[in-house]
Amino acid sequence: MKSKKVASYGLFIALAFIFSYIEYLIPLPFTMPGIKLGLANLVIIIALYGIGIKEAFILSMVRILLVGFTFRDPSTLLFSFAGGILSWLLMAICKKSKLFSMVGVSIVGGIAHNIGQIIVAIYYVNNTSLLYYLPFLMISGVVSGTLIGILAALTIKRLNKYFKYSDD
Repeated sequence: MKSKKVASYGLFIALAFIFSYIEYLIPLPFTMPGIKLGLANLVIIIALYGIGIKEAFILSMVRILLVGFTFRDPSTLLFSFAGGILSWLLMAICKKSKLFSMVGVSIVGGIAHNIGQIIVAIYYVNNTSLLYYLPFLMISGVVSGTLIGILAALTIKRLNKYFKYSDD
């Protein structure tokens, strides 16, 4: 059982890393900093529903660390960790409450990630005028969270056809 768990972690981390790399290669038509597709979050949502809340947290933190040192400036790790931790925390609460669908949980995660990053940015540059940027990030979080949530639900549905992947 232990080797299966290690293999699962490896697979999920590799997938999240690959999705982050793909996202890094895709130029977005707009140049607003902080707005991205969030492809790697697909893996985190699937892990949250498929292998567990604690496991999804570990995967998220390892992914942020690896991606931060590989594709980004290590100084951005603070922003990524703040967004990742707040996102995971609120997604875990929403999932446990069973008040939200998988898409709803993903939307909450997308919004929370952006809020976490804005909070750190305001503290980091000591400038509250960054709050004006928040509505754009909220819209981005809703759009990307919706798309990632739909893809995650479809993926888990497909996985459940072949073997019991999640209880939801």
